[in-house]
Amino acid sequence: MSNAIKIHSFPLSGHAHRVQLFASVAGIAHEIVHVDLPAGEHKQAPFLALNPLGVVPVIEDGDIVVHDSISILVYLARRYAPSFIPQNPQQEAEMHRFLSMASGEISYGPGAARLINVFKAKIDPVFAKATAEKVLGKLETHLIRVDFLVANKITLADFAIYSYVAHAPEGDVSLAPYPNVRRWLKNMESLKGFVPMQATKIGLAA
Repeated sequence: MSNAIKIHSFPLSGHAHRVQLFASVAGIAHEIVHVDLPAGEHKQAPFLALNPLGVVPVIEDGDIVVHDSISILVYLARRYAPSFIPQNPQQEAEMHRFLSMASGEISYGPGAARLINVFKAKIDPVFAKATAEKVLGKLETHLIRVDFLVANKITLADFAIYSYVAHAPEGDVSLAPYPNVRRWLKNMESLKGFVPMQATKIGLAA
């Protein structure tokens, strides 16, 4: 796989999973390079040379290095899978709204709630869960009559949002009140090339 993109990843990272999931579904040749976060590999010089921020994911595409999961999604789609970015300007703007949601409300809501349970992060659980419930409510309403987030077809928006929503129960955020969200998750999981993110021992009961 000498021509494959290297994805520096950690199996419990939702940020890393969204990149792996997109590469797999889009059919982009890639190999996963495991970064041993518990051992602090991400804070050592070799990894910091790739990403001075010391976080996964990072991709290497030949001589090109890209970090930040949303930036990576856009790069991969622009270069290898442009069909996942709407050509209609209004629809592309809508896609970017969800990319912003992924970096904002999703990260500070279900993402943060999960960090508390899985990684013992020092984060306010009340704020995280309230943010999670608010953003899940927005998604529930948005998904009433559509199968995917933008233009009713698969785009980068779906990959950006999926991982932390699917694993929200690991942060004690139930998905039971959100049938449209759960239907959308199943739509994602039925995609050819879908790869699940590793679950923790906390479990994923809705």
